[in-house]
Amino acid sequence: MRGELDFEEALTHRVGLLAGLKESVIEECLAERVKLMPGAIELVAAIHENGGEAILVSGGFTQFAEPVGRMIGFDRVVANRLGISEGALDGHVARPIVGAERKREELLTALGRNGWTTDQALAVGDGANDIAMIREAGLGVAYHAKPVTSEAADAAIRFGTLEAIAIAIS
Repeated sequence: MRGELDFEEALTHRVGLLAGLKESVIEECLAERVKLMPGAIELVAAIHENGGEAILVSGGFTQFAEPVGRMIGFDRVVANRLGISEGALDGHVARPIVGAERKREELLTALGRNGWTTDQALAVGDGANDIAMIREAGLGVAYHAKPVTSEAADAAIRFGTLEAIAIAIS
């Protein structure tokens, strides 16, 4: 997240350590530990009210990102896919891995699909793998971000919730 490690290599290694973990642990973790970021629903609603498309592009995993994306109201979710075999994680993550370049590509693809310019784009992120996307957007926002990400962004929110962005774009 701070840009000190190769994201793809680190993710591959960490997922390897999960080999053999029961798939049911994902549901338990989702229910017990995953909390929506305050203001996320309001931000996505503001994007929709302004005629935009809200896409969650995560370096995390679809097993978490997709349910969270549905709860918040994202139009689309892009994330990494954990390998699962016979009810357990197999220690692999599907390729290609969603990292910095994929996040940037998803932004540009959405803009092209909608006929929008980069000046009309909002990108929000917190880690080093968000920097390419944040720099590409007309408004790149670092949200409770690592210092390297805050330095790359047009704006940074260090305190408060995502609702601050919703208010700014409304």
